[in-house]
Amino acid sequence: MRRSSFAPLVLALLLTLGSPVHADDTTPKDATKTAQTDKDSKKDELPIPPEHAVVSKHSVRIGNRTVSYKATAGTLLIKDDKDKPTVSVFYVAYTVDDGKPGKRPVTFMYNGGPGSSSMWLHMGSFGPVRVANRGDQPIPPPPYETVPNDYSLLDKTDLVFIDAPGTGYSQLVGEAKGKDFYGVDQDADAFAKFITRYIGDNHRWNSPKFLFGESYGTTRSAVLVKLLQEQGMEFNGVVLMSSILDFNVWSSTGIDHAFIVNLPTEAAIAWYHNKVPNKPADIASFLAGVRHFADTDYTLALAKGDAIEPAEADRIANQLSQYIGLSPTYIKQANLRIDPSRFRKELLRDQRRTVGRLDGRFEGIDPDAAGETPDGDAASDAATGAYLAAFNQYAESELKYTGDHAYLPNNYGVINSGWDWKRKGGHGFTQAPYVGTDLSDAMRRNPHLKVFSANGYYDLATPFYATEFDLGHLGLDPAIRKNIEFGFYPSGHMIYFDVDALKQVKADLARFYDETAPQS
Repeated sequence: MRRSSFAPLVLALLLTLGSPVHADDTTPKDATKTAQTDKDSKKDELPIPPEHAVVSKHSVRIGNRTVSYKATAGTLLIKDDKDKPTVSVFYVAYTVDDGKPGKRPVTFMYNGGPGSSSMWLHMGSFGPVRVANRGDQPIPPPPYETVPNDYSLLDKTDLVFIDAPGTGYSQLVGEAKGKDFYGVDQDADAFAKFITRYIGDNHRWNSPKFLFGESYGTTRSAVLVKLLQEQGMEFNGVVLMSSILDFNVWSSTGIDHAFIVNLPTEAAIAWYHNKVPNKPADIASFLAGVRHFADTDYTLALAKGDAIEPAEADRIANQLSQYIGLSPTYIKQANLRIDPSRFRKELLRDQRRTVGRLDGRFEGIDPDAAGETPDGDAASDAATGAYLAAFNQYAESELKYTGDHAYLPNNYGVINSGWDWKRKGGHGFTQAPYVGTDLSDAMRRNPHLKVFSANGYYDLATPFYATEFDLGHLGLDPAIRKNIEFGFYPSGHMIYFDVDALKQVKADLARFYDETAPQS
């Protein structure tokens, strides 16, 4: 419990009033002691770098149009309620001067983690340049190739990529502590302050506004859009890429919901690796059948728990085997409940291969084929080095920006491990937050707010069917529910790894922006 400063203050005041004041009472020794105390207190303060920005001009060909734009790479200081700087936030803004600054949309983009910089979205998705990905194959070693992005969203919206506090070039300053920012609500508050500053400094209050988050960034967006709208800033749309709105899908042992919503993704991965008997040609129709089974027979079977009859368990195991490519015997040994990590190890065990978590198309090689779970994530290994190298090279050569410390693509050891999952005003023992209520509240209060949910079929980190379930259970009136749109793509967590998928999602988002913020 925090001690009150009131009692010592009263005591000091009484001593002063009850004793005569002499010149000797304020000696150089007292002054030295005070100065030393101030000096000691400042030892723990972090440096406060000045704000600065580097502006450069470029152009990119998008479709049949050449788009000229300005790139601004820089930092903004955000402050606490005592007007003291707490974070130097690094951002890169791409803006187009179309003569209509009040009507041109602006989109704020960020990754998740928590503890990830915006490097992935920045260098892979809708910025003006992108890493030359290889679909479902690892990117070869350097030199890496960075190419103009034909599928950038700059033809539809200005883009502002933001590094979360403690990641990338964003750093805590002054008296700030990690606990002030590394949590669900603390993080959203920091982003709200940055966005508000950016909007004000750049005269964008009347611009159509969008939030675009990936992975935990979608969790952030749900909390952030509600927070900013409560503070008076309205939004036109929210783009959720590879969503996670309910963390109970990961953390609640003994609850069968996770097995149900993971099933369609496991089936998609088995389909991709030709482990589905009599493999259908069309994945969309195949997954429609898996969804129906997950919703009906599979849900009812799991609900019976230990009381399920052997004949029914056999029937469910045989049907699961047809969908996910594992043997009925293995499925029954797992009590009909296939953990994603076990699935990743078992699917290609006969080939001594594992499949990726972020993208199940990728194959990994473990030291042996006998373990229960994979030793790593082949999808993450396939691209991290390329993205980090490409960003550093691009920032220095094209953006002309050099930070005062090494760029941190992620800071999971510090941020993720100490993340505060509790919500303000929360009750009970909740450690796995649910942010669907934040998003639904924002949509009810702003009935014009639209949401686009982009999902990769092969993403076991944030399964697409879990997202469908969560967005279908927001308790929205039908008039508002129609504001939610979905897109499904033949890719994984980072949908843009696959160029064909990137092309599809760009087309869907271009339509979404045209519908949500039409420009005359």
